[in-house]
Amino acid sequence: MAKAQQINPEKARWLEVLGIAMPLCLSYIPIGVACGILLHAAGFNFIMTLIVSIVVFSGGAQFILASLLTIHAPLTSIFVTLFFLELRYALLGSSLSKYIKSESQHFIWLFAVSMNDENYAVNYLKFATDKKWKPKDALLVEHYSLISWSVSNMVGGLIGSTISINLEVVDFALTALFIYMIVMQMRSHLTLIICLLSAVLAVFFMVITHSIIGVVIATLIASFIGFLIENAVRKHSKKPDDNWFLSKLFRPRATRITVEDQKAEEEQVLEKKKEQSKEQSTNSQAPESSQHE
Repeated sequence: MAKAQQINPEKARWLEVLGIAMPLCLSYIPIGVACGILLHAAGFNFIMTLIVSIVVFSGGAQFILASLLTIHAPLTSIFVTLFFLELRYALLGSSLSKYIKSESQHFIWLFAVSMNDENYAVNYLKFATDKKWKPKDALLVEHYSLISWSVSNMVGGLIGSTISINLEVVDFALTALFIYMIVMQMRSHLTLIICLLSAVLAVFFMVITHSIIGVVIATLIASFIGFLIENAVRKHSKKPDDNWFLSKLFRPRATRITVEDQKAEEEQVLEKKKEQSKEQSTNSQAPESSQHE
């Protein structure tokens, strides 16, 4: 506490929020530098790299943009691919809308264009657990992360201008990145099945269309099939979470205890305590009723 007071003696709110956002900002540095290097390899200069990092502000979208440009994909395919990739922000934003609905339209617009996956996770957790967390604090987190990402992209663009990169390395790096992202999202058997199905459909439709648009078609079909399966399981199964489709995949022991797992364990402990207290209350009432008789 003494060190915290020395760093922020006046308890400035912007500095407290910066401390909360700092781990996120630091994590952006290596990925942002790599993204800037790849964007330069794809033909972006220093200024264009800065503009893309501010306007797009999405690591996945910028990596895909660099990959599609290196293979000279049509602009329509690039636009459609990025549109469906970023469509998830409509769902993310809707979950935060209840916390910022009282703000002005200008604030909501600024909040929306500055949101990405990582700062959304930070803000959603703070809104859900911290009653003192305000929309202005959430906007500061978004701006801090945007500054960190943009600066890292610019540094990567400058590094890319001084070194030559083989474009085959770009394809390898992007493939490795998205394989990692897929593996990290495989939590249930259903996600594994849909992942394999989307891979097969992507190859099939790319052979038919001879374009990257085949990946978009495969993604939409696989997502719709996954939705139908999950919806059917939750409707017809008595215990959906115990169903094979929705049950969790085997994970290494070190990764089994997540925040979700801890919350589930805490809920189970609370339920057991409630049941025990109910049993004790009923047992204590039983002798009293027998004495009155």
